[in-house]
Amino acid sequence: MDLSLLKTFLTVYRAGSVTTASVHLGLSQPAVTAQVKALERELGQQLFERLPRGVSPTTVADELAGQIAEHVDAIAAVAERGLGEHSPFARPVHLAGPAELITTLVVPALAGLVADGLRLRVTLGLADDLLVGLRAGRFDIVLAAIRPRGKGITATRWFDEEFALVAAPSTMDKWGGDPARLRAAPLVAYAEDLPIVRRYWRAVFGTRATASPAVVVPDLRGVLAAVIEGAGVSVLPTYLCRHALESGALVMAHEPDEPPINTLFLATRTGTDRLPHIARVLARLRAAIGVET
Repeated sequence: MDLSLLKTFLTVYRAGSVTTASVHLGLSQPAVTAQVKALERELGQQLFERLPRGVSPTTVADELAGQIAEHVDAIAAVAERGLGEHSPFARPVHLAGPAELITTLVVPALAGLVADGLRLRVTLGLADDLLVGLRAGRFDIVLAAIRPRGKGITATRWFDEEFALVAAPSTMDKWGGDPARLRAAPLVAYAEDLPIVRRYWRAVFGTRATASPAVVVPDLRGVLAAVIEGAGVSVLPTYLCRHALESGALVMAHEPDEPPINTLFLATRTGTDRLPHIARVLARLRAAIGVET
């Protein structure tokens, strides 16, 4: 069986689209379609159902993908190492995730790999949109605060981000003292519906956060800046506000026994985590937050 047919099949299977697979493979759409049909003739079975948008794998395709993915990816990894000569970074690593996490943790963690030949391309956005791009082959790694579901995606736990209710010392002087008074302080939020604040209020105080925010900034770095300047209180992931807490620019407004957490995941297309350029980046990201590889 022609290895190129299997590679094309696996790319279409993971992308869910002949169009997207053709871009990823560097082939024309008719060429990809012809290769899939050639494999179907060779097997004597249908692999995909054609839909108005994309394709849907049959049970035969599911079984075939399970049988060949590890082996096809292993061969691709050998090819990558050959192309890379002394460097594992034969091609750029396309990484995507939320802006605050990328700028605060990821870029600093990966900067040291540039000397080893890393070429990094970053896209910022929301998890649902980025995971669609991962399946389509636009990204190699997606950092997500939701566990991806569905075929063709492998997600491993990265770390648990912890959330803290924080305020500037001046804000605490005015509103601190007891939880009831603190909950009446002006809120600085990521969005009008208080997504992070509501979760903290429910988990820690056992109540609903119903106040209208005083300041809304759709970027947690902006929320951090506003809170440091005394605009009000907010709930932030500790990785983002750690330096401000250490310097005294912020203080913990409340310290619960069990602060709320949110699990972050490293998502890749199944099997691609063994490719040298992707494996090195994943290893560095895990090492950055103390996870053994």
